[in-house]
Amino acid sequence: MSSSQDLITVLKAELRRAGLTYADVARELGLAESSVKRMFAKADMPLSRIDEVLAVLKMDFAELAREVALASPPRRELTLEQERAVVADPKLLLTAICTLSGWTLEQIVQTYTLSKPQAVGCLLALDKLGFIELRANNRYRLKIDKTFRWRPHGPVMQFFRQHAVADYFEGGFDGAGELLMLVHGQVTPAQAALFNERLQRLAQDFSQQHLGNQKLPSTEKQAFTVLVGMRSWLFAPFREQLREPPEAGNSALAAMPLPSTVVRAGRRGTLRG
Repeated sequence: MSSSQDLITVLKAELRRAGLTYADVARELGLAESSVKRMFAKADMPLSRIDEVLAVLKMDFAELAREVALASPPRRELTLEQERAVVADPKLLLTAICTLSGWTLEQIVQTYTLSKPQAVGCLLALDKLGFIELRANNRYRLKIDKTFRWRPHGPVMQFFRQHAVADYFEGGFDGAGELLMLVHGQVTPAQAALFNERLQRLAQDFSQQHLGNQKLPSTEKQAFTVLVGMRSWLFAPFREQLREPPEAGNSALAAMPLPSTVVRAGRRGTLRG
């Protein structure tokens, strides 16, 4: 999987940093240089051999693990090409959303019409994209930061604007645990930044609670989707009634900040974007 490749990549970097060649490693391990080159090229190295290479480098595995973590920081967003790949396949997009919610392979297959081979194929694709690290028995680890979000103007958010926004807001938001708030006001840019941080923490608290409830039986849980937005904005019909067109950058006249937090119950899954 991708983690093995990351480990070998870091080992190569450490060899270069130490000024060691494949010939030096081969001599220390009592192997042919061609054998060492082949091991690194194929990224096919048992743990015992990795330990031997680390001994040559005078490193331990804990140091190597730290270097791997530093070399592969969690992603805060995908590239444009990666998002295009995700949204191009509805099954892959669905699986990506499910992994964001921490669903197991079994939960995905039991809930949706994906077959197990299809779901595994999607997990493999997400692994190649660097979205997850697929492990033994189809378990996985997310390789994205807790502040991850889809690109604001990227393919995934565009897909949800076209296909999900109207469906989301058509509800009455009057069910148990549901809420819709629309709050207008004028604050300074610095204060707006502080509100953004607080809203992000709220979203993270919701996600952490979701993860904490993973072991609860499904009969004790209900799926909710939290949509958080804050935008400098003035409703189009209101803009048309302004006495003078707003000057560019004149946010005091042109717009009213719109912080909004929306929670609506759903039947399946938890979407985050």
